[in-house]
Amino acid sequence: MDFIDRQFYALADEIGALSGKELYHRMRASFELVPEASRKSCADFFNQFGYWGRLDPDNGVYDEIEQKQIALSEHLDDFVGLFGRLGDRRSKAVLHAVISNWYRYDFASTARSMEYLYDDYFDLDLVQCTKNEVFVDLGAYTGDTLASYLRCYGGDCYRRIYCYEMAPDSFAVLSERFGALRDVELRQKGVSDAPGAMALDGSGGDPSAYRLVPGDGVEVTTLDGDIAEPVTLIKADIEGFEHRAILGARRHIAEDRPRLLISVYHNNDDIWRIPQTLDAIAPGYRYYLRFRSSPLYPTEITLFAL
Repeated sequence: MDFIDRQFYALADEIGALSGKELYHRMRASFELVPEASRKSCADFFNQFGYWGRLDPDNGVYDEIEQKQIALSEHLDDFVGLFGRLGDRRSKAVLHAVISNWYRYDFASTARSMEYLYDDYFDLDLVQCTKNEVFVDLGAYTGDTLASYLRCYGGDCYRRIYCYEMAPDSFAVLSERFGALRDVELRQKGVSDAPGAMALDGSGGDPSAYRLVPGDGVEVTTLDGDIAEPVTLIKADIEGFEHRAILGARRHIAEDRPRLLISVYHNNDDIWRIPQTLDAIAPGYRYYLRFRSSPLYPTEITLFAL
């Protein structure tokens, strides 16, 4: 057992010894010790995107802290189980930093665990690609991930690429940039666990963070229903629909065993829930975590299932 193991298990033991009420009050107390400018930055960020609950101390609203407390109280064993499954020390440092940030507003651990050596999703120590790659990009936006893939692996290092983007303006830019690229299929659809129609919510103000909500206007599909050929690599950053997309790709995951690069930060449960779901569909995946965002509020957390 090395230093990061001892740190994590000591932290888990400390959290596990607290009642939900005690844990919540400790988290509140830690937040109050954060400098005012950082508290405001956290509140502004959480309230803009709305994934994790509101945080408005001036009006006594601490839902964001309460939701993280509930996640830790109810699923501590799940977090601990994931820690034991992670494939390298860098991954374990990320999970420890995330939990310590939630509990203590520990910005030092998140700062130490941030990764800037490689592009988002394409850690070259973990993900190597070949000319036979069939890559599915869920949440293609304006082509930032596709451009990163081509930069990392080269323009001849794939057989086919499928890009899914549902926002009309982003899809128009994606089409202009990459519509003429060979063997790249651009599909203006949402991806979930069942086909149908939903509405597009852009209330967060960031075009890269549009998400699906109940309603009409956006075609929604499943990967099992929309792609016939075997796939080898799936990236998903689709604003909280990652788990549903995995359920809608059960056949591909079970039969093809693609490597998966999944954003697991849009809610407090996906970081452990998605590995458990994958274990149920196709046992044997190895798991890694990488983190690339602000140390104040750790987002841009990617689960690598290889």
